[in-house]
Amino acid sequence: MSLKRELIEHYRWLRRHGNNDSHSGNASARDGERFWVTPSGACADTLNEEQLIDCPVHGPCAPGASLDAPLHQRVYQLNPKARSVIHSHGPYTVALTMNGEDFIPPDFEGQYYFPRVPVVTIPYDRYVEQAPRAVAESLAGHRIMVVRGHGVYACAESINLAYKWSCSLELSAKTAFIAHQAGRL
Repeated sequence: MSLKRELIEHYRWLRRHGNNDSHSGNASARDGERFWVTPSGACADTLNEEQLIDCPVHGPCAPGASLDAPLHQRVYQLNPKARSVIHSHGPYTVALTMNGEDFIPPDFEGQYYFPRVPVVTIPYDRYVEQAPRAVAESLAGHRIMVVRGHGVYACAESINLAYKWSCSLELSAKTAFIAHQAGRL
């Protein structure tokens, strides 16, 4: 499967499994000194390979690229091993981190993959300016992180692994929510 096809497939899965709505989130995959990123306003249900935007790892991002393209670019610059960045809006993760505190997964799998998930607060009106540096610096030391009130960012050596981290965190957050509701946390 081509890199572009794999990127679209995983982006669609985020939508299909409730981690994004039809037009939220974004994803990219690195190929050498370039990366493919979803376009601004992309619809996961209808996205095709021709709509992906080709951006350089160093230099200005191409017109039409996701609002987060400079963020993806900065992650690749600070983390040369990263081959994919995925941004999702898992509702349980976003809800449980609205307090701005780092998330500690209560379940075995969450603890195994990421014992602490950093949460950073970026003022909404300063997001475009501040997010690339804040997210990239956080992901330089962690597999996954959360921007409070906004969503999850994961980076990994493959698209599938970044997708796995995103899904694993959302399941941990859902487990924490259910355990709290049941009075077990």
